[in-house]
Amino acid sequence: MSSKPWYGNGLRFECTQCGRCCKNHGQYTFVNLSERDLERIPKFLGLTRSAFLEKFCDVNPGFFPSLKFDEAACPFLDEHNHCRVYPVRPKQCETWPFWTENLEPEVWSGEVKECCPGIDQGPLYDQAEIERRAKATDEDFR
Repeated sequence: MSSKPWYGNGLRFECTQCGRCCKNHGQYTFVNLSERDLERIPKFLGLTRSAFLEKFCDVNPGFFPSLKFDEAACPFLDEHNHCRVYPVRPKQCETWPFWTENLEPEVWSGEVKECCPGIDQGPLYDQAEIERRAKATDEDFR
């Protein structure tokens, strides 16, 4: 008999558009980019892949390219806390906060909740949707 995960009755989340998840804090200081991201974002910006990687990314052998966080925030966060690449935002951003590593009860109620005022607010996401989003992120980074 399988037991239901701690979030089996669902979790509430609503993006408040505060931009806190787009700023440097704790372990949340990078955004990894999948192959899908590296196709969509440069195209949206009218850049070649190599120009995008050079201008906006840190590339280290053996790791996924990640957005440069040379400043205190993502390079695509504007002065109004809006994402300049929102329609093609990275998968990691699209599925926040439902990442596998965030679905540990102590992580969710600790660092995730401290970072994000939308935790425990808004619509209820059921277990299937939570796991679908976590899996989507995991699959992009295999």
